[in-house]
Amino acid sequence: MIAQVIDFILHIDRHLNGLIQQYGTWTYGILFTIIFAETGLVATPFLPGDSLLFAAGAFAAQGSLDVSVLFFLLGAAAVLGDTVNYWIGRFIGPKVFHDGKVRFFKQEYLERTHQFYEKYGGRTIIIARFVPIIRTFAPFVAGIGSMSYGRFMSYNVFGGIGWIAVFLFAGYYFGNIPSVKNNFTLVILVIILISVLPAVVEIIRQRRARRPAKS
Repeated sequence: MIAQVIDFILHIDRHLNGLIQQYGTWTYGILFTIIFAETGLVATPFLPGDSLLFAAGAFAAQGSLDVSVLFFLLGAAAVLGDTVNYWIGRFIGPKVFHDGKVRFFKQEYLERTHQFYEKYGGRTIIIARFVPIIRTFAPFVAGIGSMSYGRFMSYNVFGGIGWIAVFLFAGYYFGNIPSVKNNFTLVILVIILISVLPAVVEIIRQRRARRPAKS
């Protein structure tokens, strides 16, 4: 399953084209489901987000999909996903957070997301949209914590729509440039690298901060 997910992400243009050819209009529903699951279900942080949006935008520019429909539909999926994730965190989060052995949940991911909250506060909901894994756990941790639903939703809507717009329209305007189209896998790898870079930098910074000072 992991190998299939990796292959789907690295060759997402080929796989998305296959979905469009096979399912036609139903492709919108499949994309909605993937974006919703990646943001709304804590057990599926491995699903493609940034790369899928970029690829969908590129196909929309070719006329295979409607970019306006994608924007509104996937924007709704992103906001709805975070909302569901928030309430999951509110109801079952306290038990999960204090039990590192609960299946499907990695304590490391939860702690890393908490570190983001310590640094960025409520803005984490917006910033995390652009960081894989943290994106999935941020609303869950918000539900566990003391963030009110009204405050959460303001960040959720702004961050969700912004995330969809950035990657979808980046794919729409740049995905079919010959140098990009002919090296799509490399472009996807660059997108993934840029997405995870903030989390990597933060981890390195905190590990250095925890090192004992040399006398």
